[in-house]
Amino acid sequence: MISLPQFLMTPLAISWGPSPEIFSIGPIHVRYYSVLFVSGFIIGYYIFVRFFKREGLPVEILDSLLYTLLGSAVVGARLGHCLFYEPSYYLSRPWEIFMIWEGGLASHGGAIAIPIALWYYVRKYGRRYDFDYLWLMDRVAVATPLAGTLIRLGNLMNSEIYGNPTDLPWGFIFTLRGEILPKHPTQLYEALAYLAIFALLMLLYWKALPKLKRGTMLGIFFIGIFGTRFFIEFVKEPQVPFEQGMLLNMGQWLSIPLILGGAALIVYSIVKGKPAAIEIPTKKRK
Repeated sequence: MISLPQFLMTPLAISWGPSPEIFSIGPIHVRYYSVLFVSGFIIGYYIFVRFFKREGLPVEILDSLLYTLLGSAVVGARLGHCLFYEPSYYLSRPWEIFMIWEGGLASHGGAIAIPIALWYYVRKYGRRYDFDYLWLMDRVAVATPLAGTLIRLGNLMNSEIYGNPTDLPWGFIFTLRGEILPKHPTQLYEALAYLAIFALLMLLYWKALPKLKRGTMLGIFFIGIFGTRFFIEFVKEPQVPFEQGMLLNMGQWLSIPLILGGAALIVYSIVKGKPAAIEIPTKKRK
């Protein structure tokens, strides 16, 4: 009796193996991941334009915010990957930390670096325009899940960060990585979850802002994003060898304090939070 390969016995599985590159010109290689990564920040910029216009803030100070967010996200995510997932490798080859084009970014590192960088931005502009740190972080929390959605779609185009074998009909066979069995498309799971969180936070901002307190949207963001990440990690393949056999992997351990921090923020916002919206005095708008 002829034994068929397992993937031929799963007729509804999706064979997935597109090139990660959109096009190349000489030494310049344009990849889906890079385009989607940058697109998230550009779209976020225009979302912030709407926020600032609604609340009476000058859009001229948004360029500085965009550069702060983009720079801190890249630096933080790169350091997060190098120090959280492969510290022994990169500490013995520190020059490779700067080789971002080789791949390796961790969202938890960005989640640490971005708030630190935004503290400087608030010190520079907050007092002048009557907004504080939590006010800004709430709005960053609204726009960030959409950027996360695009980044996970970039991971899908790279055929990376996928899950364990599955017999579900939407399993992906990542042929670019030499896979022959369907795997959980965890990139899509996260992308859809982040998109839903983005929709929820946008709805809260546009429909319920006068009723909200500062810190509420940020708390929802932390619980939603990192709660999603925590549970999806159960069906995701280990990213690095040392995660093999761990009860919880590195992504889950890093998610737990952010989930708890989100819960604490919501409690704080209910008990002591200022109103989420601001009203800029006319004389300060000039």
